Amino acid sequence: MPAVLRATADHVLSITLNRPEALNALTPEQRDEIVRLLSEASATPAIRAVVITGTGRGFCAGADLRAAGTPGERLAGDVARTLRTGAQRLIAAVLDCEKPVIAAVNGTAAGLGAHLAFACDLVLAAESARFIEVFVRRGLVPDGGGAYLLPRLVGPQRAKELMFFGDALSAADAERLGLVNRVVRDEELEKTARAWAERLASGPTRALALTKQLVNASFDTDRAAAFAAEAAAQEINMTTADAREGIRSFVERRSPEYRGH
Repeated sequence: MPAVLRATADHVLSITLNRPEALNALTPEQRDEIVRLLSEASATPAIRAVVITGTGRGFCAGADLRAAGTPGERLAGDVARTLRTGAQRLIAAVLDCEKPVIAAVNGTAAGLGAHLAFACDLVLAAESARFIEVFVRRGLVPDGGGAYLLPRLVGPQRAKELMFFGDALSAADAERLGLVNRVVRDEELEKTARAWAERLASGPTRALALTKQLVNASFDTDRAAAFAAEAAAQEINMTTADAREGIRSFVERRSPEYRGH
C-alpha cells in the first residue's frame, strides 16, 4: 500500500498520509511525494482545491526520526542543507500552492506535522486532534517554518509558550487560539473537509490564488508594497474569464458559474 494516497474527484485532490502504524511520521520519500503532488496541483487546471489528511489515529507525527537512524558524523552545512531541501521545502510547497489547501487533522499533529497543518489555508480538526510543538522535548529547535508560522497565527507570546513547553494542545484550545478554523466530531471530519473543498473548487480559482498570495505576503511587507501588490493582483485577475463571469452574473441577477480560469 502506498505511503501517500492520492485521489481526485470533483476537481478536488485528496492527499492522504498512509503510515498509520507510525502515526504518519513523514519519511523523505513521503515528503517529496507531497511536494510533487502540490506542484502538480498548481499546474493542473482540473484541480481546483486540495485536502491533506491522514489515516488512523495520527495526522502526522512529524519527521520520522527512527527511519533516519542515529546521527553520524556531519559536515558543516549538512543540517541546514537538509532542512532547506526537506522540511522547509515541504512547508513552502503548501504556502506556494496556487490552489487552496485544507488540512483535515484527524489526530495527533506533532512537530513538522503541526506545521504542515498550520501552513494550510484552512484547518479543520477532529475533536480528538492534538497539536504538539514537540521539538523542545527532544532538545531541538523548531523547524519546518514553525517560528515563522506560529507568531503570525497567534502572536509571539503564545508562540513562545507553545514552543518553550511543548505541551499538547487540544483541538478546542487550538480553535480558541486561532490555529484551527473549526472543530468537528471525528465522524464528521471527512464530510466537512469534502464540503469545504468542493465549495472552494467551484469558486473563482485564480482569484483565490491571488488572494492567498496577498494574504501570505501581508506580514512580510509594508503598506505601500502591499497596496501595489493588491493593485497588480486586481489587474491580473480582471483579465480572467471568472472575473467577467462574476460581474456578468451580478448584472444578470443569477448565480455565477466559475470555470477556474
